[in-house]
Amino acid sequence: MKKPVTVRPAEGKLGVLLPGMGAVATTFIAGCMLARKGIAKPFGSLTQLGTIRLGKRTDNRSPYIRDFVPLAPLDNLVFGGWDIFDDSAYEAACKAQVLERRHIDAVRDELEKIRPMKGAFYPEYVKRLHGTHVKKAANKAEMVEQIREDIRRFKEEHGCARLVAVWCGSTEVYIEPQEVHATIESFEKGLRENHPAISNSMLYAWACMKEGVPYANGAPNLSVDFPAVQELARKQRVPIAGKDFKTGQTLMKTILAPGLKARMLGLSGWFSTNILGNRDGEVLDDPESFKSKEVSKLGVLHTILQPETYPDLYGNIFHKVRIEYYPPRGDAKEGWDNLDIFGWLGYPMQIKVNFLCRDSILAAPIVLDLALFMDLAQRGSFHGIQEWLSFYFKSPMAASGLYPEHDLFIQSMKLKNTLRWMMNEELITHLGNEYYD
Repeated sequence: MKKPVTVRPAEGKLGVLLPGMGAVATTFIAGCMLARKGIAKPFGSLTQLGTIRLGKRTDNRSPYIRDFVPLAPLDNLVFGGWDIFDDSAYEAACKAQVLERRHIDAVRDELEKIRPMKGAFYPEYVKRLHGTHVKKAANKAEMVEQIREDIRRFKEEHGCARLVAVWCGSTEVYIEPQEVHATIESFEKGLRENHPAISNSMLYAWACMKEGVPYANGAPNLSVDFPAVQELARKQRVPIAGKDFKTGQTLMKTILAPGLKARMLGLSGWFSTNILGNRDGEVLDDPESFKSKEVSKLGVLHTILQPETYPDLYGNIFHKVRIEYYPPRGDAKEGWDNLDIFGWLGYPMQIKVNFLCRDSILAAPIVLDLALFMDLAQRGSFHGIQEWLSFYFKSPMAASGLYPEHDLFIQSMKLKNTLRWMMNEELITHLGNEYYD
């Protein structure tokens, strides 16, 4: 990554485009509106509440991140997106039942003005949903062109200086990278021929790359995780990041697993199960969509614990993940984890975790941070995979030949050191200065 000489200021409106305007997107939008009115605080957002240490501990320099790097202010955000249902953001937020009506109604007028553009939707990729607010096109190439026209029209109508896109849509069926994903030419040929390995989310990603719009992928879909779109991102000089928001159970894994490894405690097995009742839970009730999520979740422990390096500790882990659709729970996801660990002389112990979380409440601040950091990256002339944003993803992308970093604490250090480096501040290594004269 080439170091920026300067980071362009965040002048003008920033349009935040959201493919998929359901529970996560409307919780994010309403939360931003409430925060800028001073009605509620954006808890969970690193960009809004996090600080960053600069220099030595004795320097006492720990500004807010929002004051240290030139992020777009909340007042400058404009929201839009696509959905396969024509509900306004207000109607969608009411149906999602994540936020209480006192919060939704406090920003009702603003939410009602946000209506989704028609979605690009082929039902074979999300089999449990049946969209009624969808585009029609002769082929997928034409569908991409329609999305591009949406992007240009939104930017003009809302007077936006810049745009970013964050995927908030559903998990698609599992797709392995194929020849069609190898090059720009093969992918565009596949668009014209309606290739079955080109899913809905890839259409949005391709359109965004063509329009120079940074794109962060909040689901385990391939979207921007294949060579052709990465080649296009480099060619167009557009930042990309993904994949799959790190919210509930996987967040706990990336906190607990590094602790076990740091103390050289062994792990025999990790069993995880979830119940979830929102639209995401309904989609994941389809085995093909669940496989995409399962692959995303299962990769975490292997990378953190390095069983090849520590075979005695982690060489024989039994790891199982389950997600069950349970409508009465709604967005209030519940995750149970059982860890069978062992310590001194091999004596067994157990850890039990019962995380009663709220899926969209945990995801909303991630959407905000990604939107602001991706915009910052483009103004700093970064392009291609933004590995420094791995902090936010279950299955973070990495450059070819590199393994992805899953350890939350290493990810946090990488993110903050990237911000320091961007602003020509000294990187923090935590090396003790007391050992030097």
